[in-house]
Amino acid sequence: MQSIFAISAYQTSAEAFFTAIKEAQADLVLDVRLHNESQLAGFSKRRDLAWLVPALCQADYVCDRFFAPEPGLLSRYIKRELSWESYAGAYRNQMQAADVTAYFIQHYGRYQRICLIGTATKKRRSHTEVLQELLTPLLEAPQADR
Repeated sequence: MQSIFAISAYQTSAEAFFTAIKEAQADLVLDVRLHNESQLAGFSKRRDLAWLVPALCQADYVCDRFFAPEPGLLSRYIKRELSWESYAGAYRNQMQAADVTAYFIQHYGRYQRICLIGTATKKRRSHTEVLQELLTPLLEAPQADR
């Protein structure tokens, strides 16, 4: 049976971040952040994680922006023009319209323990919560049901 969990690359130390991935025995770290290349990402820049995750956690690392929120949607949420409920609903609609489950099965169905990297902070929630909600029933379904 597959499982999925989410962690934030923000407001955490590298030690806590990589320890969480290792303790969960993730075989895939799926980076679903829209902005993961700037200096603000610190140790969690895409190019750094592409080396660090396999080296430290013995897991594959993939950055897949298919799962990222639309830029305008994220910007409106960050600027507090949208509530969490509105943002989450719009993101859910975006993923359902894109047939997120079929895409996920096709590209990542072979992995057993998937870690989603998001951007939650103490003041802001992340779209990874919604993505995890959408994918969890899929992962809990028997293989024959897919």
